[in-house]
Amino acid sequence: MQIYLPIAELSVNLFFLVGIGGAVGFLSGLFGIGGGFLLTPLLIFSGVPASVAVASVAGQILAASTSGALGHYRRGGVDLHLALYLMLSGILGAVGGVEAFDWLRDAGQLDVVISVGFLVLLGSVGSLMLVESTCSLLKSRKGVVVRERLPNQHNWIHGLPLRVRFKKSRLYISVLPVLSIGLFIGFVGSLLSVGGGFIMVPALVYLLRVPGSVAIGTSLAQVVAMMAAITILHAVQSQSVDILLAFCLMVGGTVGAQFGASVGKQLRGEQLRGLLALLMLAVAIRFGLSLIVAPADVFSIAALGAAR
Repeated sequence: MQIYLPIAELSVNLFFLVGIGGAVGFLSGLFGIGGGFLLTPLLIFSGVPASVAVASVAGQILAASTSGALGHYRRGGVDLHLALYLMLSGILGAVGGVEAFDWLRDAGQLDVVISVGFLVLLGSVGSLMLVESTCSLLKSRKGVVVRERLPNQHNWIHGLPLRVRFKKSRLYISVLPVLSIGLFIGFVGSLLSVGGGFIMVPALVYLLRVPGSVAIGTSLAQVVAMMAAITILHAVQSQSVDILLAFCLMVGGTVGAQFGASVGKQLRGEQLRGLLALLMLAVAIRFGLSLIVAPADVFSIAALGAAR
């Protein structure tokens, strides 16, 4: 069953879109991530223009993250004070990211920057996660007990000025690293359409020492505000949000996430991190190949954006 995507100007099989959304939703539920770093590349590889894929996936991430954030909030797993700082800085970063998005699209360099961005981001994070999970698995097989750092243990970041007390997270730290993390996630999220949870959660836990029970819910709350701003900015400024595309992805993602969550309960944390790392590296390699392998059609005819 073919449907026409008005913004993407492309006819796509409805079941294919729902299937992609369901597959990524399954992986999202399995690994506890937003899935934007998988969904955006899959759409690009399927022929959807990069600008439309990035803008439309932001709406899908918004819907998925809202459900998760509400669930964590009901269980008391959201530090609203910390989330507020992350939201404000994330929205500022998103504004800058959308401006860079429009400038790169008008300059004809958006596809290249997106490919390089995914290659660097997923390649580096995936490599670090693969090394960490492999070491943890080897130590557990040898019977070595790995002692995790406690939330109240400090590092050099906690010595920075402008400290603020976050009671829910039991922290008294500088707001400078908090604002920096929010700005970075907002900029990258608007440029590549990734929720940033796979970066935000490790940053909160390992850098700021936020308890794991609070880090995930706080990260989701920040993603909701950031993706809402990104979706509105893309819809108004770049006009690249395809509502029909986003809706089809939402339907599949909602169903797939339920199955992924049930399967994920049967796997250990080290195994999940290792599988997620391999998935990230696979996507990074695919983007790397797209940068060095000549396309089938060397020349293309496309309308260039008008200079502003």
